[in-house]
Amino acid sequence: MTIRVLIVDDHAVVRAGIRMLLESDPDFEITGEAETGHEAVRMAGEQQPDVILMDITMPGMDGIEATQTIKSQVNSPAILALTIHEGKDYFFHMLQAGASGYVPKRAAPQDLLRAIRVVASGNVYLDPAVAKDLVSDYLTQVQAGSERDSYQVLTERERQVLTLIAEDATNQAIANELEISVKTVERHRENIMRKLNLHTRTELVKYAIRKGLISLDDL
Repeated sequence: MTIRVLIVDDHAVVRAGIRMLLESDPDFEITGEAETGHEAVRMAGEQQPDVILMDITMPGMDGIEATQTIKSQVNSPAILALTIHEGKDYFFHMLQAGASGYVPKRAAPQDLLRAIRVVASGNVYLDPAVAKDLVSDYLTQVQAGSERDSYQVLTERERQVLTLIAEDATNQAIANELEISVKTVERHRENIMRKLNLHTRTELVKYAIRKGLISLDDL
């Protein structure tokens, strides 16, 4: 069975390299290439790929936000993060957003092909080094008797929205400030409340003050 893949990366040379790799294997079919998160969202809906190779750092909508948006749709494809970023925060955010795997760009070509096959079959793939960090982080939490700081599960865009909400900005004002739609702001607000287990704006403001995101002078 052919695995249909959408390549998302803002560097043309990277996309070309991935295309050459996939075209050398008859198991894969490339549905298209996108260089921004917005293009990835649009093309995911139009092309219905089986797997999306998603870069994280891109202009405008980044890979984390694009992943969230795509995974909120019905019958969404599997998303495999392929990135130069190997910090724990990045892969926690991608997994939280709905990605099924995380592969660094330094990985061997055969490892990338294997990762695509794994997520296409409905399973999760983590690069061994990433998996080691994930397990280590989990064990540290268990030994400390507490979970990771809830703030860490928020994406960078959600943190921006959180700060603006706490400053009493309207959804329209936030949308204008971040150059996103009001609908996207509303979705971020819902995700923030759910992730932080908050229920009112008052609770959100108190949380933002505790975190040092805003001060009383901002209110």
